[in-house]
Amino acid sequence: MENRKLKLDELNRVDINEYKDQKKFPIIILLDNVRSALNVGSVFRTCDAFAIEELGLCGITATPPNKEIMKTALGATESVKWKKFDDTIQSIEYYKKRGYKIYALEQAENTKFLNEFNFNLHTKIVLIFGNEVEGVQQDIIDLCDAVIEIPQFGTKHSLNISVSAGIAIWEAVKEMKKI
Repeated sequence: MENRKLKLDELNRVDINEYKDQKKFPIIILLDNVRSALNVGSVFRTCDAFAIEELGLCGITATPPNKEIMKTALGATESVKWKKFDDTIQSIEYYKKRGYKIYALEQAENTKFLNEFNFNLHTKIVLIFGNEVEGVQQDIIDLCDAVIEIPQFGTKHSLNISVSAGIAIWEAVKEMKKI
């Protein structure tokens, strides 16, 4: 079996206007005081790849236009719908009023493991990812419907935020789409 790498024009990607009009997965991603603009750009790109409804940038999280965001987003700041919030609590209140269930990705007591979480039971969800050093703040965790944890088996106890976002978004989309 031959596995020839596809050329860009063979990927059959939608253009930006088609993307903006297409149906999105009912997932909101919130970044809770993420320090690295490079991480923010990577999350923009992941949100584009999986047709996420919206990205919320909270607190000190950088916003476009920003050179480091643009470096890793590769144009996804133009396709992904995003909102800036002064703080994460404000964003949670905003989405709760609109009927979203709120979930933090963090290591905490009584977590639900990502691989055991049933995303199909929820029609509209928010996934919150925290600061690179402190994680999701406790006052934010207190406002969540549940905390989801990515199981890990090595010696380190954390993943980079953009990696965590990619893993969790894929798992949610996979469940919702039943790929």
